[in-house]
Amino acid sequence: MIREEIPAALAGERLDRIVALLADISRADAASLVANGGACLDGVVTTSGKIRVAFEQIVEIDPEQLPKRQLPVADASIDVPIAFADADVIVVDKPAGLVVHPGHGHPDGTLVNAVLAMYPDVADVGDPMRPGVVHRLDVGTSGLMVVARSARAYDSLVAALAARTVTRAYLALVWGHLESPNGVIDAPIGRDHRDPLRMAVVIDGKPARTRYHTITNFHSPAEVSEVECRLETGRTHQIRVHLAAAGHPVVGDGTYGGIRSVVSSPRPFLHAAELAFVHPGTGETVTFTSPLPQDLRDVLETLS
Repeated sequence: MIREEIPAALAGERLDRIVALLADISRADAASLVANGGACLDGVVTTSGKIRVAFEQIVEIDPEQLPKRQLPVADASIDVPIAFADADVIVVDKPAGLVVHPGHGHPDGTLVNAVLAMYPDVADVGDPMRPGVVHRLDVGTSGLMVVARSARAYDSLVAALAARTVTRAYLALVWGHLESPNGVIDAPIGRDHRDPLRMAVVIDGKPARTRYHTITNFHSPAEVSEVECRLETGRTHQIRVHLAAAGHPVVGDGTYGGIRSVVSSPRPFLHAAELAFVHPGTGETVTFTSPLPQDLRDVLETLS
């Protein structure tokens, strides 16, 4: 069950729009869900999407009432570099701008569609709507992620992520110089109470830990720092939210306060540079690295 309290920023909006935002579905699908009795306001089933919600009302959405989506199909026209592949796992080097799996606003043209064209057997692994996917990268983030190609790999990787034994290291450029060059940001993350489209550090969020290490402090044309971040948990937008909450948002990240004119980046400066995990088939630890893409290297070359 999806359950949220209406923030002041969304007070007065139609119920079907609220449902669309919270469930990540189209307005048409949201209207259908509401009409079918899949939404409640303050515990009362409401079948009209035209109703305007009020501040602090509680909206509940029954995921079982969500419209059934068409399964993703193979698309060989999408170019996704493959760093490694065998019978169990596929390690991809995701380009920035590519959505990982189909969803609201992105019914096709995703990494999953590309992987299905190269490895059709992935269709039978994990969630049929996002086959093989065990973790994700934001659309604007480039770099390494692993896709499960077998059922045993899927189960093993999901368990390893839950046990925090998968190494995921990212390179980021952030505003300012961190007071301590090395540290851990340990703060729970959940939906922003003022804007459900954003994530935030909130007291009722899920536990989240990010380790960071400063690589280089730059002084011109502004004080920014290149840092390495290692995820101990994998919450939505975790690195971006944690760094912004610490007062050092990622350069180029418009969602979390990282857009400033003095230093510009074509996207959030965040790259998944290293990935390591125990291989589900061999039991050995495998490690993969990805160099910083040219668009982000160009940003670094303007700094000193």
